Amino acid sequence: MKLKIGFLALLFAFLSCKSQSNLKAEKVLQIVLLSGQSNMVGHGNYDELSTNLKERIQKVSDRVFVSTSGEPPKPLSLIKGNKSDKYNFSKHFGPELFIGLTLAEKYPKQEFLLIKKAVGGTSLYGAWNVNWTSEKALISERGKTRQNLQLFAAHINNIRNHLKRLDSEGKKYKILGVTWLQGEGDTNKETTATNYKVNLKDLVSAYRKELSIKELPFIIGQINALPRKYKKGPAQVRAAMLAVADADKNIGIIKTKADKPWSDFPKYSDNLHYNTEGQKRFGIAFAEELMKLSK
Repeated sequence: MKLKIGFLALLFAFLSCKSQSNLKAEKVLQIVLLSGQSNMVGHGNYDELSTNLKERIQKVSDRVFVSTSGEPPKPLSLIKGNKSDKYNFSKHFGPELFIGLTLAEKYPKQEFLLIKKAVGGTSLYGAWNVNWTSEKALISERGKTRQNLQLFAAHINNIRNHLKRLDSEGKKYKILGVTWLQGEGDTNKETTATNYKVNLKDLVSAYRKELSIKELPFIIGQINALPRKYKKGPAQVRAAMLAVADADKNIGIIKTKADKPWSDFPKYSDNLHYNTEGQKRFGIAFAEELMKLSK
């Protein structure tokens, strides 16, 4: 009898260890959502990155994929664009490059999918508003193209399409959180700046509701635009971001300095868009905050 009990105990231990081993070996795709306007689009100059950094990015690119605006996922890399009067280079990158690199190096056995939706010059009051109306868009957006954009709905649609594909392929996944880099456009008018807090709270709630994740981590990149048309705007939007983050333990914020010389997150001479180093630092900061909130 003792021999039989001992054998059963060993068999149970073996099966238990095997089950745990299979669980650890099972790959769960880690998903990060990226939303915003021009700084989330990103205008870092890829050619300014060191050879070492480029090699590190290349090394993880086979397990970090990026989908922008509903496009099929592509390996982590630069964004090909056109040279312009503002940017005299064609190899751009946004925060996703260093979000992907940082997460992949921290978790060398994991795979990642970054799903991004970002359009320059858009407002949370208008194009990104979860309660979008044409009237709000006319107040806050410049030009007919932006006035017809419904970016939150478009992002959710893109996300659902990816999840549906993964489900059909039998792949398991986990959404780590949302990274949000937007707000400069809302500083220009009293209406958009004053309503930023409630609109941001609604955005966080809408992502959580639509994705059925009650405590989905949400990370805010605090804007630091200089005063322009509406002088109080930048301070109002910055304060709104802090208030929203302070009220929810699952909302993180990357704080920024409010004025030049932008020593924390460096910018171009326009004092608005983050340069190569600024984009790199934001990407790393987003990844670190994601890791902290998803524990």
